[in-house]
Amino acid sequence: MTTQDRHIRIFDTTLRDGEQSPGCSMNLHEKLTLARQLERLGVDVVEAGFPIASEGDFESVRAVARELTDTSVCGLARTGSADVERAAQALEDARRPRIHTFIATSDIHLEHKLRMSRGQVLEEVDRAVRQARGFVDDVEFSAEDATRSDWDYLVEVCRVASEAGASTINLPDTVGYTTPPEYAGLIRHLIANVPGSERIVFAVHCHNDLGLAVANSLAACLAGARQVECTVNGIGERAGNTAMEEVVMALKTRPDHFEGLDTRVRTHEIYAASRMLSSVIGVNVQPNKAIVGDNAFAHEAGIHQDGVLKAPITYEIMTPESIGRPSNELVLGKHSGRHAFSDRLRELGLEIEGEEFQRAFRRFKDLADAKKSIYNEDLEAIVADSIMGGDERFRLGELSIVSGTFAKPSATVELFVNGESRKTTALGVGPVEAVFKAIADLTETKSELKRYQVNAITSGMDAQGEVSVTLAEDGRHVIGHGAHQDIIVASGKAYVHAINKLEWQKARRSGDAPKGV
Repeated sequence: MTTQDRHIRIFDTTLRDGEQSPGCSMNLHEKLTLARQLERLGVDVVEAGFPIASEGDFESVRAVARELTDTSVCGLARTGSADVERAAQALEDARRPRIHTFIATSDIHLEHKLRMSRGQVLEEVDRAVRQARGFVDDVEFSAEDATRSDWDYLVEVCRVASEAGASTINLPDTVGYTTPPEYAGLIRHLIANVPGSERIVFAVHCHNDLGLAVANSLAACLAGARQVECTVNGIGERAGNTAMEEVVMALKTRPDHFEGLDTRVRTHEIYAASRMLSSVIGVNVQPNKAIVGDNAFAHEAGIHQDGVLKAPITYEIMTPESIGRPSNELVLGKHSGRHAFSDRLRELGLEIEGEEFQRAFRRFKDLADAKKSIYNEDLEAIVADSIMGGDERFRLGELSIVSGTFAKPSATVELFVNGESRKTTALGVGPVEAVFKAIADLTETKSELKRYQVNAITSGMDAQGEVSVTLAEDGRHVIGHGAHQDIIVASGKAYVHAINKLEWQKARRSGDAPKGV
């Protein structure tokens, strides 16, 4: 087996399929920040969006295409001519563009959704792939709902796509239905029966409805698939997608079982990517999540602690350092300068520049004056706050509250609306409700608060508070995130962040965007 044969390409769809998770929408600035981290991570392909879905998606794909230099940038398109052309337009400035076109192939979808015959679908595949191939050299075709499609029909679909110019053919488990042996069998069947299969990169895209996305992807790789479509932290529609970090570290940790298959991912950037995504979308990783969860390298049981202290290999099959996970150590103080601050951010994989860096440094100095101990988690929260503090319609200014058992809770809030200062005062059952009512009045939002969550970023009386709020409006859900030593201020920042996301979505979409594979 050659080195090329052992290479598993990582196709990251965090910015496209991952963003379809309820509440996980990202604005252009956030997408670019994450795209840069994905390139540092070393993924082979970044699927930046669905250009025809909206003007916002088009601009996002075009901006990412202009930004990345080493990573292929992909735009998704249905087989319709307008979709393919729009994707090509968004990718015009990409150094390594890929058009990813798809259509469903299961009889279930043909009958109930497409209302097309198998023959008509084959014609669509041929036409769309040839059209895409006229724009770019790198074309991927996906057979949506492949795992519920007839295998012999899939052979024909793959043959047509390959002959039309697709070099990568994806067999998605769109509804998370298949099992590892079944999926591996499908991949082997296609490799054995599709003419010219040796020239095709077979790809897999799994959803996690039965909790089998990673297992299915790895089984497919052993059967001959050479591209895994996945997301950071496994985010995605419904139960999510294949978790990138789990596939990468499984291959890295068990080369004996996976026959030397490996990726080009720089594993020491995994933790930074995970934390950055959580900060951007305001959704924390579950503590027991494999690889990147807070408890992934924690040892509570005495017998485990004893073994790890004697020899880490007794209970650790990988090291925290292998994924770039830093220790929870004191890193900086109030006398630290810009250079030390910049170096420490770089060690954490949090590379920011320009005004973002200046905002982060000012926030660090303010925090260092008020907080005795500054930890890595504090720096991550500062950077997240600075990333979110870009060009937004609403920005929280000053905030003052009156609360207690002798007074009706009230809040006076200053909000900058398109740079113009506005103030108002509101009453509430508690101080947080009063702040939210004041902000709602100033922004004239019609959204409904669905969820409010508070966490301490680190331990201690002076720990920063981290707040997440979920808002809903017109069937759309967004998650806002804020961090501050004062939990009331953190709450206000999270609420404003969520409202800005709603504003972004309103400007971005005139209706519901079409779904992908």
